Amino acid sequence: MTSGCAGGLCARAATGAPGGSLRLSAVAQPAVRVPDAKVALSTASVYPESTATAFEIAARLGYDGVEVMVWTDPVSQDIEALRRLSDFHGVPVLAVHAPCLLITQRVWSTDPWVKLQRARSAAERLGASTVVVHPPFRWQRTYARDFVRGVWRMAGETDVRFAVENMFPWRYRDREMMAYAPDWDPTQDDYRHFTIDLSHTATSRTDTLAMVDRMGDRLGHVHIADGNGSNKDEHLVPGRGSQPCAELLERLGASGFDGHVVVEVNTRRAMSAAERETDLAEALAYTRLHLASAAVGGTPPQRHP
Repeated sequence: MTSGCAGGLCARAATGAPGGSLRLSAVAQPAVRVPDAKVALSTASVYPESTATAFEIAARLGYDGVEVMVWTDPVSQDIEALRRLSDFHGVPVLAVHAPCLLITQRVWSTDPWVKLQRARSAAERLGASTVVVHPPFRWQRTYARDFVRGVWRMAGETDVRFAVENMFPWRYRDREMMAYAPDWDPTQDDYRHFTIDLSHTATSRTDTLAMVDRMGDRLGHVHIADGNGSNKDEHLVPGRGSQPCAELLERLGASGFDGHVVVEVNTRRAMSAAERETDLAEALAYTRLHLASAAVGGTPPQRHP
C-alpha cells in the first residue's frame, strides 16, 4: 500500500487493529497556506485561436481569470463583448494588456497615450486590477521622453495598477539593437509597479531573481513562461526551459504576493486543440503547485497600493 500527502497532511497506514484492519494516523506537517495570487490565462496563450476561445479554455481548466491581450482580434478590443464572455463563462478579467506590439500600432488609435487611456478605461469597466504596458519603442521619441512621468501621472488617477513590463534587446546573429526606451529593463527607471516576464528575462539573458530583487515590493504582476536564452522570445510552458520559474513562484507564495500570475505561453505549434489544452493545463498545474507554500511566520511585506 502506498502512502500519499494531500493538503499538508500525510496519511500513514499502521497495522495492529483487530482483524488486521488498518489504522490511519495523521502526521502533522506545516499547514499549507492558500496562495494570495490568482492564476490567470493570457488570451495570447491560445493564438491562433480567438479571444473567445481563451475564455472557454480558462473556464474548462479552472483558471482564476484571464488577462486580455488587446490586439487585432476585434473581440479583444470590444469591452461589451469581453464583459459578455466573462459573464457567460464565469471567468473574470483580471488584467488588460495594452496594445503595445508592432502588430497593434493602429489598434485603439495610433497615439500611445490614447491606447493607455483606453486600456485603463477597459480595466475599470471590466473590474480588472492591472494594465500591463511595455516600454516605448525607441522611435516613439516624444512618448519615450515623457513615458516615466506619464505613467506615474496616469497611475495616480486610478486604482488600476500600471505595471511596466521588462523587455529585451533585439538580436540578429552577432548584432544587437536597443529597440526600447528609456530602457528594455524597467528597473533602470522609477515606476510604481512592474511586470516581470520570464520569457523576456531568458531572451535578454538577465538574472531573473536579481531583477525581481530590484523590483522589490513594486513587483505587481507576473507573466509566467520559460525560455532557454534564444534570440527568439520563446514563451515555453514553465518547467521546459532554463528559467527559475519554480524558485520565483515559491518565493511569491511565501511572501504573500498579492498580484496576479498570468500564464503567457506560446501554443501556436500545437498540432490540435487537445494538445494546446494539455499544455495550458500543465502550465496551470505547475504554477499552482509551486505557488503553494508552507505558511511562514511574520507579516508579509507591505505592498504599494
